[in-house]
Amino acid sequence: MRFSTASAADAAAIASVRSAAAQKLTSEFGKGHWSSLTHEAGALRDLKTSTVLVARDGRKIVGTLSLATKKPWAIDVSYFTPCRKALYLINMAVTPERQRTGIGRALLTEAARVARQLPADAIRLDAYDAPAGAGGFYGRCGYRAAGRKVYRGVPLVYFEWMTGAEK
Repeated sequence: MRFSTASAADAAAIASVRSAAAQKLTSEFGKGHWSSLTHEAGALRDLKTSTVLVARDGRKIVGTLSLATKKPWAIDVSYFTPCRKALYLINMAVTPERQRTGIGRALLTEAARVARQLPADAIRLDAYDAPAGAGGFYGRCGYRAAGRKVYRGVPLVYFEWMTGAEK
């Protein structure tokens, strides 16, 4: 497995991985906020506003996540540990046939490496507080649940991981 920062040439593959993961969640849990498909234009937009990491198996992208410096709309920072600079993890997905093989955990490890290099003090995210949500996964990967909130009708769990740079 190889990890790298994505380029515009990766946009279609990133959109495909995200859409396949969304379709799997929809087939398992029904239609919900997790059901949105990603188009290449959306992946290209992320590349302009975030650091997009990809996991490659050979030439194939099998996982992705984005680290944004701009706070997503659903995040309420009052739930988190105060810090100088936070990154926001968004759009994490692993292709369905490779889920539960360690790729997601490895992507989070790579995100932590990137955060320390910048340096950033924390990685923050929100996960759906529903059976389709990934809260248990983030907890097992060392992220701390910082709080719960219903935002515009969507139940969320906020998670954070502190890099150690904040000390």
